[in-house]
Amino acid sequence: MALFDLKTLNAALDELQQERGISRESVVDALATALAAAYRREYGKRGQIIRATFNAQTGDIEFRQAKIVVDETLVRKEDEEPTGDDDHRSRFNPEQHIMLEDAKRIKKDAKLDEEISFPLETREDFGRIAAQAAKQVIMQKIREAERSSIISEYGEREGEIVTGHVQRFERGNLYVDLGRATAILPYDEQIPGERYRQGERVRALLLRVDEGVRGTFIRLSRSHPRFLEKLFEVEVPEMANKIVEAKGIVREPGSRAKIAVSSKDEHVDPVGALVGQRGVRVAVVTSELGGEKIDVVEWSENPGDFVKEALKPAQVLGIQLFEDENRAEVQVAEDQQSLAIGRGGQNVRLAARLTGWKIDIRSASGETLEKKEAAPESLPEEKPTETEAEKPEEKSEKEAA
Repeated sequence: MALFDLKTLNAALDELQQERGISRESVVDALATALAAAYRREYGKRGQIIRATFNAQTGDIEFRQAKIVVDETLVRKEDEEPTGDDDHRSRFNPEQHIMLEDAKRIKKDAKLDEEISFPLETREDFGRIAAQAAKQVIMQKIREAERSSIISEYGEREGEIVTGHVQRFERGNLYVDLGRATAILPYDEQIPGERYRQGERVRALLLRVDEGVRGTFIRLSRSHPRFLEKLFEVEVPEMANKIVEAKGIVREPGSRAKIAVSSKDEHVDPVGALVGQRGVRVAVVTSELGGEKIDVVEWSENPGDFVKEALKPAQVLGIQLFEDENRAEVQVAEDQQSLAIGRGGQNVRLAARLTGWKIDIRSASGETLEKKEAAPESLPEEKPTETEAEKPEEKSEKEAA
């Protein structure tokens, strides 16, 4: 029976194939499956297996009921109880099973587990249901194509900077319109203290593309150390060309960061390349990060030299390494004590994380001023974030003006 306007249906199939890359065969197969499910829901009996065959050329569709060939080793009679715990036979259902001897009367070479099908009667009132099923299948295929396109396009851009506009706020999470897709900037990946307005332009690191039950999620980050690295790559040609590379980055987002760099060309100063003439390059990155102070230091294979560099802008008088304890005792002059330690111990804390050494700051008189444990953080892997986790209500202040 013909259920569709063939001209309209084939036009839709052609458009899906040409504009969205969805093959006609996949849509027709999905449509047949949907029609079989709709027929079973409207007219079928419990346990029935219904198959549909759809001809896109003629518009005709045929429904058949399938039954599986079984015998006494596979099923038990409707009134028969299991013979014991090891009896795994299912109960015979005349709507989905046919005994082997009966199947052979229909098909001489019938075998166990084979499907035998029987035609089902035509339903004149099924046209409206079929049209609705076709519409749902086509819309589902479009959504699947869009999801696949998003995963393909943005999956290749993981670890890069993307630009979008603030769309909305939900429980502290920021949703960003990237044009073809909406991304999420979770509360934990935002820079503390930053405030956003609806429609405002925002740049962030494309952290990860996740495909879940509820759809595809593009996760962004502005607090990840790699975001700092990518910002410098935009401003510093030497980094973009891999002449200068970041060996380690640690951040306390929105407050302070340290980046250790080295050069593959002895004629290129890695620190000078990032700082730029009169500090213009590092100033641009600092501005993007809301005023986050950035210390650019030169990486060294020598642990002592690296610890000295990491403590900049403080000047170190002397250093003693205890390799068995992975600890460094650093001596500084009295006028350098506050610089070495930093406000709230921030400078020595970041230096310890950057170098991977425990650092003890001592004054010139030998008095211990500050101790910090080490936690190496050389461009760590992206950490997972919760998309819909509850966040502090303070972010709700970001509601659109």
